[in-house]
Amino acid sequence: MRRLEGMADPGELQATRDEGLHDLGWALGAVLRTWLKATSHAVDDLPGGPRGYQVLSMATGGPCRTQAAMAERIGVDRTVMTHLIDDLEAAGLVERRPDPSDRRARRVELTPRGRSRYAELASRIDDVERAVLSGLDDASVGELRDLLLRAASALDDQPIDACDVAMEFQLDR
Repeated sequence: MRRLEGMADPGELQATRDEGLHDLGWALGAVLRTWLKATSHAVDDLPGGPRGYQVLSMATGGPCRTQAAMAERIGVDRTVMTHLIDDLEAAGLVERRPDPSDRRARRVELTPRGRSRYAELASRIDDVERAVLSGLDDASVGELRDLLLRAASALDDQPIDACDVAMEFQLDR
């Protein structure tokens, strides 16, 4: 498995564990920083980069398909989401359609070109995730994913200031 730029050497990680740094915040931050940097590089040719990828991912189906719901889900202002979707639409990847349950709302749907592009990008993201989590076997990766999704789902009811989160984890591109 190839190591991503910025990933710690496994020997360095062992030394860190041996020094007693078992802090969850440190571990989550280290994985997140590496994941953010690598995924940002993997989708840098997509309008909106990682946010654009999140929009394409949500547009594949599921409950989060309106502009407003997508903005809330990824923690961006609705006006930012409008511009992001404008860029994706101009690239021929998505289109807006009236939501059948609320004609005032707009659903974001993938175009055929968008579906193809999403499949390509999802493959890149899978490669990134395998590299970032290469220290874990497949069963552990599945368990980690399930546990993190459960923990994140429990946070959906708690107000989070998206600007604070974005500032804390902003990448230097």
